[in-house]
Amino acid sequence: MDAETIQSFLNELCDLAQRETLSRFRADVEITNKLASGFDPVTEADREAESVIRAAILKRYPDHGIVGEEFGTVNENARYKWIIDPVDGTKAFISGLPLWGTLIGLYLENKPLAGVMHQPFIEERFICNGHKSVWQHKGTEKVLSTSETQNLNDAIIMTTTPALFTAEERLIYDKLESQCRLPRYGADCYAYCVLAAGHVDLVVESGLNSYDIAALVPIVEKAGGCFTDWQGKSAADGGQVIAAANPELHMKALEVLNSG
Repeated sequence: MDAETIQSFLNELCDLAQRETLSRFRADVEITNKLASGFDPVTEADREAESVIRAAILKRYPDHGIVGEEFGTVNENARYKWIIDPVDGTKAFISGLPLWGTLIGLYLENKPLAGVMHQPFIEERFICNGHKSVWQHKGTEKVLSTSETQNLNDAIIMTTTPALFTAEERLIYDKLESQCRLPRYGADCYAYCVLAAGHVDLVVESGLNSYDIAALVPIVEKAGGCFTDWQGKSAADGGQVIAAANPELHMKALEVLNSG
């Protein structure tokens, strides 16, 4: 698949998903809790958006694999796999906050190749087509580039919430955050995209699944950033993840995360 084909199809999938998500945003939707203890919400928007994305992929590429948050895996051993989180940030979605997004990633031989984060309410798409990362908004397109911030004391750091971390992880994260200039919270997938656009410098999270980050890894990396786990290895399967604006800042943040 060439870059043009990938980008065109990602845009097509976003258009389909938008019809299911945007009409239900800030509307009266049924909310189901997926947990017996705690709160992990899912809505009709999540389920319907994933359904139309999956149907379009299987119609166009029946031999490709799909991993979706709501409906599981098909063709698990396929060379190409699409990784779907139809509404990343469902808690933001049901709170009326426009920081959720539709995430669609494409893996080639289990490695992140391309992906999109689409926020239809504010009409933004952040797309990596496997060659470059771009921002699209109301007919305009701009190539993404991460910041040149190399020192922690100059860095803006983000995480969705410190509550993501275990007690031990929280101590480690707090140590890193204390060395940064400014922390911000609550942006879910959008944080990684503003990092790719050069507005923030670090995103550190834990407890993530592959569908939470599959689309975001290539967006960050093709914009010039680094995206790994806390040990500097592949983040393709989720878990503890760190995204950094550049290799220098990434190395310094990893040193703190692993300093004991």
